[in-house]
Amino acid sequence: MKLERVIQYAQTLLQMSVAEGDIAVDATAGNGHDTLFLANLVGDHGFVYAFDVQKEAVDATLHRLLDNALEHRAIVLRDGHENVAKYVNKTVSAAIFNLGYLPGSDHEVVTKPNTTIQSLESLLKLLKVGGMIVLVVYHGHEGGKEERDEVIRFVSNLPQKYIHVLRYEFINQKNDPPFIIALEKVKELPRDFENLF
Repeated sequence: MKLERVIQYAQTLLQMSVAEGDIAVDATAGNGHDTLFLANLVGDHGFVYAFDVQKEAVDATLHRLLDNALEHRAIVLRDGHENVAKYVNKTVSAAIFNLGYLPGSDHEVVTKPNTTIQSLESLLKLLKVGGMIVLVVYHGHEGGKEERDEVIRFVSNLPQKYIHVLRYEFINQKNDPPFIIALEKVKELPRDFENLF
């Protein structure tokens, strides 16, 4: 057995969580790799909601879907992931975030801790029992460590009775290597779950 790299492990977690016919969310569409991956997993009877605030990310994701003839399985929204609840009102099997900036784009446009946490709160309500939220945390940029720390603080306080939280990382790699935080919903949340942490 070989240890899976961060991106491979993120995909393994998604494969374990998503079946044909499911609803999934790509909270940071970026270049469209995760949206395409999810579109393949959900099949023709499932659906993917992809979010990004940057036009180039939305365009790149749409082109990737079109190039693979999977545009009918997803909608790519030019909006922040904190607004997920405006668009998604069905049970979600999985969601993925890539925290940081769009590779090859403006490094000033980055994910922010407050909107990431707002999105996580919405997705935890939408997530089915047994569903998974996967965050790939890139933290080597301006503001990245602040977001990393605030997200870790938030997920560390989630009640273990309802949410299992995993951190997967290589601790001997240099230059702020990315790591994964995975949230697995193990029990339906109470209506006032915001008061639990």
